[in-house]
Amino acid sequence: MSTTASRGTYHHGDLANALSSAALDLARRGGPEAVVLREAARQVGVSATAAYRHFAGHEDLIETVQQLCQTELVGRMAAELAAGVPESDPQREALRRLRALGRGYVQFAQSEPGLFRTAFCHRDGPLDEQWAALLAAPGFQELTATLDAMADTGVLDPAHRVGAELVAWTGVHGLSMLILDGPLGALPAAELEGVINRVLDAITTGILGREVTPAGGAGIAPRTRAGGPTRRASAGGRHT
Repeated sequence: MSTTASRGTYHHGDLANALSSAALDLARRGGPEAVVLREAARQVGVSATAAYRHFAGHEDLIETVQQLCQTELVGRMAAELAAGVPESDPQREALRRLRALGRGYVQFAQSEPGLFRTAFCHRDGPLDEQWAALLAAPGFQELTATLDAMADTGVLDPAHRVGAELVAWTGVHGLSMLILDGPLGALPAAELEGVINRVLDAITTGILGREVTPAGGAGIAPRTRAGGPTRRASAGGRHT
């Protein structure tokens, strides 16, 4: 059956999910700007009229795709968590979970930039509704549960628990955007790894209100504006 014929006669067994999957693929390849209902319908092989029976318009479709992107994100965070070795000490395990979630978040941005941008793209509508959608997102829920566990085990002072989600989220999200669209994306892999580790350390320190033993690798040397390494003064006052 040709695509042209399909548009007028094809009836999909689960058209809503088929359109959602097609739109998710569009987001993966081109970000939120690529999510267009007519194009999703064309990918599935149905008419735009058939598609509009399941989605009222672009906002309806993008909301569904955002939810799918959030599911993909939390899957990456869970995979990073599962890849590590659980700690027997509850406090250190809670800290390991927090770091793994942050690293999974950044890795998702690096490996799936189209889905990452779509997951957090701006949508029309009241800000309170957008805020409620963020709070209900599975990744944000996982972060909240991890911070609650940190407070329950005593590693996080209850006085520092309030608002800790935003400290962690804005930290890893800002880092991810600087990697995708900013100068951090130009760093060599080893140096970028150092940046990621130091930011995760800083987020943990900021949430706890005290320093903890770093779980990541070494950081990076400061750079001059020209891009070369900054020479550091030794104890004797000479530069290396």
